[in-house]
Amino acid sequence: MTGRDRRKKLLEAGTPCALVSLLAVEGSAPREAGTRMVVTQDGLIGTIGGGNLEYQAIHQARAVLSHPPGTWRIQDYPLGPLLGQCCGGRVRLMVERLDPVRSQWLGKVNGHEVHLETRLFDGHVERAEGEAGAITARGAAPKVGDSFAETVGESRLPLLMFGAGHVGQAIAKLLPGLPLDLDWRDSREGHEPAAMEQAAREANGLVLILTHDHALDYRLTAAALRGSARFIGLIGSATKRARFLSRLSKDGFDAASLARLTCPIGIAGITGKAPEVIAVSVVAQLLMQSRGPQITQIAQI
Repeated sequence: MTGRDRRKKLLEAGTPCALVSLLAVEGSAPREAGTRMVVTQDGLIGTIGGGNLEYQAIHQARAVLSHPPGTWRIQDYPLGPLLGQCCGGRVRLMVERLDPVRSQWLGKVNGHEVHLETRLFDGHVERAEGEAGAITARGAAPKVGDSFAETVGESRLPLLMFGAGHVGQAIAKLLPGLPLDLDWRDSREGHEPAAMEQAAREANGLVLILTHDHALDYRLTAAALRGSARFIGLIGSATKRARFLSRLSKDGFDAASLARLTCPIGIAGITGKAPEVIAVSVVAQLLMQSRGPQITQIAQI
C-alpha cells in the first residue's frame, strides 16, 4: 500500500492525523523543502530526515492531535547544538491537524507536480491551485491571513525503457519512489518495433535501450538520436559502442549527435555484471541526469 493510500485510509477511518511540512530550508538539512510526514498517535507515514529534528516534529505533531481539525502552527529550527544536530542549516516547518474536509489535495502528493496557494486562517488552512512569491527559512514566520505557494507531488522525468530482460526487470524494481516516470516496452511483449522507433524519436526525457536484439537496438538508437531525448543510454560493451558509432557515422550522424549516446551505461567504477548491480549503477546514472524531486518551492504573497 502506498503512502497516499495509507493517508487516505486513515482519514476515511477518522483517525486523527497531523501533517508536518518542511516549508523552507536554508543550508544543510536532512531533507528538501516540500518534504512531508503524516503523524498519528502511534505511527508515521514518511520522514523529514530523522534525528532530533524529526523527534521534535513528531512531538509537536502529536501535541496538535489533541486540538480541533485544522489547527496549525509554524516552527523554526536551527540545526545546531541546541537541537543536538550538526547539519548547520535551518528549517521552517508547519504542523497541522488534518481536517478530512479540506484534505483532498493530499491525493495529488504522489502524482505529478501541482502548484497550490496555501492560505492561513484562524483555525484552518485552505489550499487551491495557484502561484505566489518566495519565502525563506528566516524572517517573520507566516501568520493568519498570509498566503504562500506550495508545490505538491513530484516533477517526474519521463523514462522510456526498451527491453524486458533481466537488466530491464532489475531496473524497474528500483524505480518505485524515485522521480522517474517509466514507460516500458519490449517487442516480445506485443509492442511493434515500428511503434517503438516512433516513441524513441518522440522521447524528450531519458531513453534506455537494452533489448535482446542488436539490430533493434541500432534502430532504436538511431531513432532516439533523431529526436530530443535528454539522455540516450545503450547497454553493451566498448566493442558494441565502437561498432554502433561507426555505423551511425556512416548513416549521417555528426559528432555532436553521437556525443549524446552513452554506451556502456552505468557509473564508471561499478564493474559487477549481475543484473541487480548493473541496475543500481544505471539508476544512479539516471538520477544524475534528472533534476530530482521538485517539491521545494515555497513562497509567500
